[in-house]
Amino acid sequence: MNVIETKIKDLLILEPRIFADERGWFMESFNQQGFEKILAERGLEVPNFVQDNHSLSQKGVLRGLHYQLDPHAQGKLVRVVQGRAWDVAVDIRQGSLTFGEWVGVELSGENHKQFWIPAGFAHGFIALEDNTQFLYKTTNYYSKACERSIVWNDKDLAIDWQIEENMVIQLTDKDRLAKPFKERID
Repeated sequence: MNVIETKIKDLLILEPRIFADERGWFMESFNQQGFEKILAERGLEVPNFVQDNHSLSQKGVLRGLHYQLDPHAQGKLVRVVQGRAWDVAVDIRQGSLTFGEWVGVELSGENHKQFWIPAGFAHGFIALEDNTQFLYKTTNYYSKACERSIVWNDKDLAIDWQIEENMVIQLTDKDRLAKPFKERID
């Protein structure tokens, strides 16, 4: 597996090895020992995954920026198995040297990339194609009481969402009414 380190130390982009021939392809999408080794080599905490989630979004659907408070904060290992999405993680860890900074990566069914986002980051994505299927493993169970959101187009964060010309953004009421970054609840 190829590991791409980002400008924020704890965020990693993982590129699995693809074995392809005229019949199709094969890849190991997750290997606990391999994942632990990648994190340990970088001095990062090794998580325990407890839940897998799968979503389907049409082009222009934007989900996020979501996070959960302790004791239900979640790390996420995310990937797209069909379609394309622009995936974003924002550092919301008080005292972090990269507090308020973000990293974005295109995930697609073609590039097979995965994005490791540990707890302490807000997460969101926009579907760049219809029928985009998004999978993610989480390190904690969902808790509605601990769920929070930051408005996706916060001026202080200035996230480049890779919005294409004439793309219609679709949001839930929860995401439309999310708080600005400076007002988020930690």
